[in-house]
Amino acid sequence: MSLIASLPNISAYGTPSYFIYLLIAILPLAIGLYFGKRFQWYEALISFVFLFLMFDGASSVQGISLLIYLVYQTLLVTGYYRYRKHANNKYVFYITTFLSLLPIVIVKFTPAMTGHNSLIGFLGISYLTFRAAGTVIETRDGAVNDLTWWKFIRFMVFMPTITSGPIDRYRRFAKDYQQVPTREHYLDMVQTAVKYLFIGFLYKFVFAYFTGQVWLPRLKEMAMLHAPHLSWWVAGVAYMYSADLYFDFAGYSLFAIAISYLMGVETPINFNHPLKSKNIKEFWNRWHMTLSFWFRDYIFMRFVFMATKKRWFKNRNTLSAVAYMLNMLTMGFWHGVTWYYIFYGFLHGLALIGNDAWLRYKRKHLNIKSTAVTRGVGRFITFNFVVLSFLIFSGFLNQLWFGR
Repeated sequence: MSLIASLPNISAYGTPSYFIYLLIAILPLAIGLYFGKRFQWYEALISFVFLFLMFDGASSVQGISLLIYLVYQTLLVTGYYRYRKHANNKYVFYITTFLSLLPIVIVKFTPAMTGHNSLIGFLGISYLTFRAAGTVIETRDGAVNDLTWWKFIRFMVFMPTITSGPIDRYRRFAKDYQQVPTREHYLDMVQTAVKYLFIGFLYKFVFAYFTGQVWLPRLKEMAMLHAPHLSWWVAGVAYMYSADLYFDFAGYSLFAIAISYLMGVETPINFNHPLKSKNIKEFWNRWHMTLSFWFRDYIFMRFVFMATKKRWFKNRNTLSAVAYMLNMLTMGFWHGVTWYYIFYGFLHGLALIGNDAWLRYKRKHLNIKSTAVTRGVGRFITFNFVVLSFLIFSGFLNQLWFGR
């Protein structure tokens, strides 16, 4: 048996053995950071080795797709960076942004059009596309002043966050990566990383295990026995799925952030107690924050700016309503071209519009002060709306009603 054939195929943060391999691998890097040195080539080597192990064996086709994708995006983004030094034609920017987003468009629309997955897809393509397209936009804005093909690849394949985020920005990542934290600051980062690892293990390997593998299948089974009618079992599925989604994804994000911290990079936080939100707008400031902020900055705000500049709407409330709906429908399509993802985005767009309308009405006609009771009512309504929307998002109703 060859050496390559004997190497383990590992999934990111999926098993305790993954953490053993990873922590051993990054130990020299952590020692270097403690003594004020960042071993950039060693860090790059770790990333590429672990990517190879993740995309080895049965996932080798995805690994080849990832390699081709990285070459494509690197040529595109660095080419635009060089062009932007000498010119600023808006159509070149639009074409470059479209080409940067094109792979994810193909991946998301192919199943709906052909009935099978795209050959160019791989685990993590959505998050890498957001990084690449965001870098193009930041370059156009003049915020990126130092970009080479190697620095861009290091940003794209930063191992802790490659498969499911959090979604970092090139400018923020480059600033961290080019500096070495002081010993005191790095020790604080290590302390935070250890805390995040423990919480992440609790979330992903305990809470998510019981919610997703023990209780949720039983609730789904009972709900299917009463299909196609809705029942209290469906409500149980909704709450259990929401809990599983949160614990699994938040646990993964905590792992990614913790390993980033150990590697001397302060990757932004992704969740901030989202189910405590008092309204839906606050929810999106707490849930999958790097994704929601990406959509806010690059879709919502830019649409508002363009529409204001061109005076497309006379009423600013109408403008914000259209921007909300465009933003959330785009997010729905990004998850996949199915009715339940799109309807999920539509519901959240409608909720954001309704939330703004309620706040305007309350300020104008009502004299309601914020109290513990009103905040509690807001949290109750927001929580249950989110749970309902997650039930739709899960696709279980599609299975319940249509058997698929």
